[in-house]
Amino acid sequence: MDIQHCRNSMQISATGELDEGAGEILQRALDYVTIDEHALLVDLHAVAAMDIDGLLHLLNLHRSAERMHLRVQVTGWQPQPQQCMATVAGIPGPRAGTGERYALAGFRRLLEEKAQRAREHSDVTDGWLPHI
Repeated sequence: MDIQHCRNSMQISATGELDEGAGEILQRALDYVTIDEHALLVDLHAVAAMDIDGLLHLLNLHRSAERMHLRVQVTGWQPQPQQCMATVAGIPGPRAGTGERYALAGFRRLLEEKAQRAREHSDVTDGWLPHI
């Protein structure tokens, strides 16, 4: 993860996979927000894979940043993370425009509710949504 500051915004560039281990790292990034910053840009161009845990961590980061009165934008959605969101949301078809839908608060709430339910009902030995 890389953090950059530019005027009144902060950019987090994530790399690799968003999974169970990403939560603490993403939350620690908010420790670097300064009083002058009003926006958070999360760049996912280098994130090739995301599971339900990673999605929940990203949603938590988004919510935490909004509580800090930051405007949040997530960009660079790759095919597999978009497909993960579509599967969680129950949207048929490849990706189904989930990267654009993520910007909508209602879609994020839907994702969080469904991801929590799927996680609670999954068998840990099989992993979260093994077909993704």
